[in-house]
Amino acid sequence: MKVNKRGILAFGAIAAVSTLTLAGCAAGGADDNDSGAESTDSSLVVWVDAERADAVQGAADAYEEKTGVSVEIVGKDVDTIKDDFIQQVPTGKGPDITMGAHDWLGELSTNGVVAPLELGDSASDYLDVALQASTYDGTVYMLPYAVENIAVLRNADVVPEAASNFDDMIAKGKAAGLDQPFVVEQGAEGNPYHLYPFQTAFGAPVFGTDASGSYDPADLQLGSEGGTAFAEWLGAQGAAGVLNTDIDGEIAKQQFIDGKAAFWLTGPWNVGAAVDAGINVEIDPIPSPTDQVASPFAGVKGFFVSSESDNKVAANDFLVNYLGTEDVQLALFEAGNILPALTAAADTAASDPIIAGFQAVGADAVPMPAIPAMGAVWQFWGIAEAAIINGADPAATWQKLADDVAAAIK
Repeated sequence: MKVNKRGILAFGAIAAVSTLTLAGCAAGGADDNDSGAESTDSSLVVWVDAERADAVQGAADAYEEKTGVSVEIVGKDVDTIKDDFIQQVPTGKGPDITMGAHDWLGELSTNGVVAPLELGDSASDYLDVALQASTYDGTVYMLPYAVENIAVLRNADVVPEAASNFDDMIAKGKAAGLDQPFVVEQGAEGNPYHLYPFQTAFGAPVFGTDASGSYDPADLQLGSEGGTAFAEWLGAQGAAGVLNTDIDGEIAKQQFIDGKAAFWLTGPWNVGAAVDAGINVEIDPIPSPTDQVASPFAGVKGFFVSSESDNKVAANDFLVNYLGTEDVQLALFEAGNILPALTAAADTAASDPIIAGFQAVGADAVPMPAIPAMGAVWQFWGIAEAAIINGADPAATWQKLADDVAAAIK
């Protein structure tokens, strides 16, 4: 999808919203060392990152006016909000609701700090990947509000047409006179998140799924024939110089901005830098190295209800019927510029061609696994891929990866 001047606004600099300073709303309140207010039966405390506080405040005001239940919005540091939630919920001093990411679910569930959410008929109103990501062990725990995935940015002035597959992408770039047609962030320890679309194209997901569609930690599929085939392809791309562990995120960005690469596999967070540099950017599907679709990971953001909330019914009502509306999801989109999770809001946001491009690629995305076993995968995955790119035996290195992960999970 072509980026125009109107469309680039979604990826310009976003002014940070100041953290709200709020008083405790419960009798006795929070002490000086507490990072948020306590709730009562007639109130809700909601933790959000400061950037999105204003977007949620309107829904809070509307809910209080309609129900008489006050909603306190507490701005939190995005880097500490998860740990604070896990630590405070068991003490009864945590919030009723917190904003977070779907891949926290394994940790939150293991710690027993989140309650199931009843979406009711509204479940079908969300993008499929958003609903999948909000579900853990067959139970919905999160009200999704945003979906994010990677796609290919193409310099349309250098290569006017999208590539039909991976080999065609490299051929088009070389025909345009480029030594390095394609860049993707790697680094010395690899970056499996960015390479996962190619791995899925070989039929090698990290985990299989159970009957409910949830990832099954007992069904590790790294060591499958598809995984070995992907490893062989990875080694070939390293030998050809197409993939390079010397290229980290900043180098990949600079090569694309300087016109040395025509294709860049990255996320929406980098589009603004390319457009600001004067690149005529179009958003393309991820070109597959096989005849199968290259499916990237999707990261989904949303809201969780505390397992210790004294007002779970009101918390559920506020999330589903207020934060789950098109107007509020679009307000959250405007604050963070990530595709809304609600389908109607996503379709409205996709009037921007940048958003439309990422939405099209996201239709084939799969949720990043939230299961605790994923920690063992990350520990070994990137290092193994980097070794293969740098010349290690693909089959043996990949099998060792699968064995190491299986042992770590057990």
